[in-house]
Amino acid sequence: MTAGAFDLSTTHVHLGLGARVIPLPDFEWAAEYLARYEKETEGDGDDGRLVTIGAADSTWTSWERHPAGEELVVQLSGASTLIQEIDGSVRTIELSRGLAAINPKGAWHTVDVHEPGQCLFITPGRGTEHRPR
Repeated sequence: MTAGAFDLSTTHVHLGLGARVIPLPDFEWAAEYLARYEKETEGDGDDGRLVTIGAADSTWTSWERHPAGEELVVQLSGASTLIQEIDGSVRTIELSRGLAAINPKGAWHTVDVHEPGQCLFITPGRGTEHRPR
């Protein structure tokens, strides 16, 4: 448990079953860490969520999708275009400060950044897949 305030951009959290909030102060975007995280939280099944604030400072070089459920994206600052591929069609959603969008379960998505900023992500991380853009 983390006492007091913490920075969600450096200490991510896992939302688990039973309304648990588990701080992840040593979180890394590395394959080994992500595999360990998925194993440690597998008891939450598809209901577990990873909550992060991340820099939105450059256009993504890949696509991703989340087969475990829907992802909430909130543009905290800056501006970007969320691009979704759904049933063979491409949909674009313009995001600016305070606007949110939902990536549907299993939908491939990527981002074009127009003005650097930050985004909040609430992600069903189990089974997340990536492909080159």
